[in-house]
Amino acid sequence: MNSDEKEDCECAPPQAETSPAGGADREYEEPEIENPEASRMKRAAAKHLIERYYHQLTEGCGNESCSNSWCASSVGFNRMDNNAAAVKALELYKVNAKLCDPHPSKKGTASAYLESSNSACSNRKMNHKDVHSVRDNFKDVNYLTEEKVYEILDICGEKEDYSPLIRVIGRVFSSAEGLVQSFRRSKPYTKEELKSLQGKDEDKDEDEKEAAACSATAMEEDSPTSSSSSRLGEGSSGENDVQKLAPDEVSVDIEAVRRVYERLLSNEKIEAAFLNALVYLSPNVECDLTYHNVYSRDPNYLNLFVIVMENSNLHSPEYLEIALPQFCKAMSKLPLAAQAKLARLWSHYSVEQIRRMVETFQQLITYKVISNEFNSRNLVNDDDAVVAATKCLKIVYYANVLGGDLDMEHNEEEDEEPIPESSELTLQELLGEERRNKKGPRVDPLETELGIRTNDCRRPLIPFEEFVNEPLNEVLEMDKDYTFFKVETENKFSFMTCPFILNAVTKNLGLYYDNRIRMYSERRITVLYSLVQGQQLNPYLRLKVRRDHIIDDALVRLEMIAMENPADLKKQLYVEFEGEQGVDEGGVSKEFFQLVVEEIFNPDIGMFTYDERTKLFWFNPSSFENEGQYTLIGIVLGLAIYNNCILDVHFPMVVYRKLMGKKGTFRDLADANPVLHQSLKELLEYEGSVEEDMMITFQISQTDLFGNPLMYDLRENGDKIPVTNENRKEFVAQYSEYMLNKSVEKQFKAFRRGFHMVTNESPLKYLFRPEEIELLICGSRNLDFLALEETTEYDGGYNRDSRIIKEFWETLHSFGEEQKRLFLQFTTGTDRAPVGGLGKLKMIIAKNGPDTDRLPTSHTCFNVLLLPEYSSKEKLRERLLKAITYAKGFGML
Repeated sequence: MNSDEKEDCECAPPQAETSPAGGADREYEEPEIENPEASRMKRAAAKHLIERYYHQLTEGCGNESCSNSWCASSVGFNRMDNNAAAVKALELYKVNAKLCDPHPSKKGTASAYLESSNSACSNRKMNHKDVHSVRDNFKDVNYLTEEKVYEILDICGEKEDYSPLIRVIGRVFSSAEGLVQSFRRSKPYTKEELKSLQGKDEDKDEDEKEAAACSATAMEEDSPTSSSSSRLGEGSSGENDVQKLAPDEVSVDIEAVRRVYERLLSNEKIEAAFLNALVYLSPNVECDLTYHNVYSRDPNYLNLFVIVMENSNLHSPEYLEIALPQFCKAMSKLPLAAQAKLARLWSHYSVEQIRRMVETFQQLITYKVISNEFNSRNLVNDDDAVVAATKCLKIVYYANVLGGDLDMEHNEEEDEEPIPESSELTLQELLGEERRNKKGPRVDPLETELGIRTNDCRRPLIPFEEFVNEPLNEVLEMDKDYTFFKVETENKFSFMTCPFILNAVTKNLGLYYDNRIRMYSERRITVLYSLVQGQQLNPYLRLKVRRDHIIDDALVRLEMIAMENPADLKKQLYVEFEGEQGVDEGGVSKEFFQLVVEEIFNPDIGMFTYDERTKLFWFNPSSFENEGQYTLIGIVLGLAIYNNCILDVHFPMVVYRKLMGKKGTFRDLADANPVLHQSLKELLEYEGSVEEDMMITFQISQTDLFGNPLMYDLRENGDKIPVTNENRKEFVAQYSEYMLNKSVEKQFKAFRRGFHMVTNESPLKYLFRPEEIELLICGSRNLDFLALEETTEYDGGYNRDSRIIKEFWETLHSFGEEQKRLFLQFTTGTDRAPVGGLGKLKMIIAKNGPDTDRLPTSHTCFNVLLLPEYSSKEKLRERLLKAITYAKGFGML
């Protein structure tokens, strides 16, 4: 151990459970003496002895008949926690207490560590001659190359003694300096080499691998300067390497590292050396990154993380307890620039390699979640290992995005006019409050550093769903997590800052808390405003509409609100139908949304066109309706999300992508207009002469509402420019641009503006991807009535075993798809399942009297079905079908 290694050891974080010896060693500070070499040797010996005492106290020697009273294997030993063990280890060292030799049956971490550690430190009384006899082989190897590993491996194989290799691995892989200098390349990667990282040479046999190893470029010969200068950034070779490297390159030979691991990990004893070296290394690395700002002085420090992450056994059970959690804590301390560089590097990896890293961090998170009892008092947010692994998983997530199919262009322009601020702003300032998120929606810092957004990725390397951790979602206290998300303190971590790990149900709950708190805030501000102004204001967004003039009434009212005070749109919605009795507990709002959607998407109005083949709506480019109507439907979609209502809206996915800031492209035509997409695809794939055989130009035609043809030039004088094999890609791109963007630009801008009036301050864009936005607005199209049966509750005398309840579910399960949707519409006000499926819908079936000819009724506000106790199954079916088929309007009761 050189002087720099000593410095690392002494800076280990003061948690006894993560680095017991490190914490104890700091307490055992000795005054500086004149001979630094003697001091170094003494400190190294002390550290190893204290660690042996610690492992003896926590794990024991493995001998069931051990008589050492300070060994965990002895009979009657009183178990102690990690902190107490660390303190006791220091005391035992000071009095030179008895140390047990590991029993042959002991295969735990401690014995493996002792087997791979430097035996020179096993006894303070060992003389120099004994030390030299044990370490006479490869004692000057301070870093490794592929050739050096194979050389030592061959020598060990001949002697059938692998202890020299185990000692070298233990020394190099437990030293940050040694690992950073190991497996260096002498020149930057070429484009072909970067591409090769994506491949997985599974078909190579051992001979081919050895030949590849022999042909690899070796780094410079061992030298004291090169082995000690890496961390301090003093070596000229390190600086030169940094200058040559591109943003997605490191100076380590990754292929060589993979070949070395493949050769060595098959040996159990050597594998234990990697494991225990990582336990020793991680606290020192965490200290380096936290206090010494080491990466800014030498970016080659990143090599350490690249090398460790290539270990294909990291997700094995042996690593999950101690080694991997400590390594994740160290890795989570990497500065933003280093995380971005890792993400860029890993984006060149193959799908299998990305998936392996994802599984490594996911297994650690799952292991920690299921092995602890997390609740509102013991939050998962406070578990350092889970938090650190989630932060590491974020790096892999962005590597997955970067390595996927990207569309960095085609971004929608922001609205020219900013959405007007609330007139209550002055009052808030008087009250000492600032309007939330005035600087715009939250953006992830790593996303900014990389210059990429999740929505730029059309198709990631592995599906986004694989990043979701369901056990974590089950134990996450979302109300607490949301609080940490809004407060943004350094002490508390919020999983909402890593939305990729959350499922749609959990994220929707976070959005629900945000919406409700915003509603309560607007209500409180309104009350205070009325006190200051001396006039009574409404704390709700109250809409009073006539059923037969619902669009006109809603449009006028919402337009007035949007112009005068957009903040009122963020109040809780309260709908009243003129001339009808009914308190809006949610059901009236549901019906209002349903009626507005039915009216505004009616093809006779002409705002949207309907495609019979796809069953989807699209903006009508030749509509006579003004922009206010489109703004209204945008507001309605925003209010539906804001008030947790599901709408029967059928848009192609490109609409939600455009709402999230991306323009439509040729690929989006596949679901928006599949016939046109297929035609343009055939044009691109046509093998003959496009100009001679098809005779098309850069002028296209459309038909208006009345069937009249409308001509449009994709380029100036487009009717005179033929489409050829050379320019057909440009033609397809411009045709798609016109159909999805330019032709409906006015209508869509108004629609988007209305949507943002409601959601502009919400974390919606931060948390959700376009496909999840569709799920929020439209609900799930998959109706699992078995899940609904499992979660349904009963009242008024019914229970799960009642005769009529059993007959009811048998009848409902026998219905066709359309009849099931009618039942759902009748009972809940919508024919879609909420986010998470019908299992998340809390329906109640209540008894409504004895046998009768009356129809079943419902309270859509509360998802309650009032069911009389019919005398037969046939009568139940007939009455239920009639009720759901002819039900319409709030006045059903």
